[in-house]
Amino acid sequence: MNLFKKLLYAFVFLFEGIQMHLFAQSPNNVVDEVIWVVGDEAILRSDVEAARMDFGANISGNPYCVIPEQLAIQKLFLHQAQLDSVEVENSQISANMEARLNELIMRAGSKEKLEEYYHKTMTQIREMMFESLKEQYTVQRVRENLTSDIKVTPAEVRRYFKDMPEDSLPWISDQVEVQIITQQPRIPQEEIERVKAELRDYTDRVNNGESSFSTLAILYSEDPGSARYGGEMDYVGRGELDPAFANVAFSLTDPKKISKVVESEYGFHIIQLVDKRGDKVKVRHILRKPKLAQADIDTTMVRMDSIAEDIRKEKYSFEEAATFLSDDKDSRNNRGLMTNVKFDQSVGDQIRTSRFQLQELPAEVAKVVSTMKTGEISNPFLMVNSKGKEVCAVVKLKTHIKAHRASMSEDFQVLKDVVMAKLQEQKINQWIKDKQKSTYIRINEGWGDCDFEYPGWIK
Repeated sequence: MNLFKKLLYAFVFLFEGIQMHLFAQSPNNVVDEVIWVVGDEAILRSDVEAARMDFGANISGNPYCVIPEQLAIQKLFLHQAQLDSVEVENSQISANMEARLNELIMRAGSKEKLEEYYHKTMTQIREMMFESLKEQYTVQRVRENLTSDIKVTPAEVRRYFKDMPEDSLPWISDQVEVQIITQQPRIPQEEIERVKAELRDYTDRVNNGESSFSTLAILYSEDPGSARYGGEMDYVGRGELDPAFANVAFSLTDPKKISKVVESEYGFHIIQLVDKRGDKVKVRHILRKPKLAQADIDTTMVRMDSIAEDIRKEKYSFEEAATFLSDDKDSRNNRGLMTNVKFDQSVGDQIRTSRFQLQELPAEVAKVVSTMKTGEISNPFLMVNSKGKEVCAVVKLKTHIKAHRASMSEDFQVLKDVVMAKLQEQKINQWIKDKQKSTYIRINEGWGDCDFEYPGWIK
């Protein structure tokens, strides 16, 4: 198995690390023993058996050789994280953890069955899952740090692909460029007042000692990222928050006080200070969103249908309608063109492109666009925008780039990513070999008779 695939397996194990820990403690598991020691970290037979049970059919080679080596590689990264004091934010872990926990619950059939199978409470399962995902993110951060200084120039990309046969060039999937116009249905003032009254009632209940802010957030907040943690967010800077929310959050000085109701792009909030640290603040909040009435949705859909029809009749262009009629701030100033924001490791920053693969678009947009022809204007449809609000939308399929072999003129970024990945792989490969030389490694008898990718495990 080549390095790329082996590292891929390493991260599969990390992504599914919770299952390895859970299976390791299953009553049906084998008698445990330490089989490898890397630095001051042990690799258990149960870890290997759990991974083999989950992924054995997908592993090319002897699983009792491949799996321990991948686990050992993880230990090297985690040891480096300790040396470099690498930390990850809990907020990165939380959302991912819930998605994976839900997957486990679905496999088991219910929360009760999951608890019964593992002989643990949901709280204990969450704690183990949190630690496993924390390791995953830590390893990712170490890898990023190790390769952060790698840069790729256009000349290097051209040299790399200069003599490569055309049928060896990367295959580019279908891509689209999409323009969008959205309008949010009108929310009656009485609905807004209802939501504000709810939030003021929560404040009174906390002040009267009837309930805690955290309990109310768990029960009622409509922010899925923080509600399950009592509304608590990680330390954030002012620029990371909605401006209206930030103004209130950073003005709080007493953790016992609750803010007045504040409106943001996401809805209405009450906020409570947890702590301040330098130019960052840690708060908990409760988010409530006014509900849309079907009549107001229908009215907006009719209006959007008229806009789409006027564009088809060329009374004005899609670009003009997007600029002057759309509520979508992200695309309005770009004449309606949607922007795909990605992180580019070659420059260490985000890049913006107008091209999307269908799966990268919002689900509702992708469903509509998949049936359209280039230049076509859609009928109005309902979707959830990036702020979690329901809006009515029409889209135009501006461009459809059919699947093709990559070319330097049309797909430079894709080719650049290929070269970048190759250079990163080479650096990580060399780092592992160097790390082996300076790390204490012990392999129990019977576990070292393998054709390892990195022979340096045996000293």
